[in-house]
Amino acid sequence: MFYKVLAGASRRIGALVDRMPSQCAVCHAWPARRVCDGCAARFAQPCSRCRRCAVPVPEGVSECGACLREPPGLDACFAAVDYGYPWAGAIAEFKFHGDPGWATALATLLRSTPWVEPALEAADRVLPVPLSRDRLRERGFNQAALLARHIAGPKVDATLLLRLRATEAQSGLPRSQRLRNLQGAFAVEPTRAAALQGQRIVLVDDVMTTGATLNTAAQALREAGAAHITAMVVARTEPA
Repeated sequence: MFYKVLAGASRRIGALVDRMPSQCAVCHAWPARRVCDGCAARFAQPCSRCRRCAVPVPEGVSECGACLREPPGLDACFAAVDYGYPWAGAIAEFKFHGDPGWATALATLLRSTPWVEPALEAADRVLPVPLSRDRLRERGFNQAALLARHIAGPKVDATLLLRLRATEAQSGLPRSQRLRNLQGAFAVEPTRAAALQGQRIVLVDDVMTTGATLNTAAQALREAGAAHITAMVVARTEPA
């Protein structure tokens, strides 16, 4: 019930903010959406990315060296933009400064990314990466859930994948430490695990850094029987 109340409140707040007039957050044109078409075109140019982890790769390369050496738990991964100006600031406002009105603009950016639309159409379920109870209470909404609802509507299932425990802040930690932090952090709702058998799943989050969170969540889904797992994020950081 706690999660449902917070989710309902965040949806209502986000819908209200979306209807209000706004300046473009980048060029300050008025009136406009959060990011006007011109700024979106300028700062969200598609680029060639690794099909498994979404890091930028040279044109014609489908998979980066790191994924060839150690294949991740994801079958595919899509990122709309690199984590940089102006998107890093927008995501910070969205996630850390209590501004769910950013969900529409960022979701539109993600849904416009090449090959995202076909992947959503092929998916059986779209799952947001869950937050811990404490983090959800602190923030008031799950940014991944808002993004997922904007890009996938009725395919979203926000209660199938569970966050069992909170983890310490991941920023600044190497991938090995992130993976240790996340051990046992995710599980599939046990009474509904059978629903995953043979299904194609899309996992949604806002930012991918080392991939530890998404790959750990994917492992839990794979163990429950998911056949194919695609990750979708708004922004991908540069590899360390």
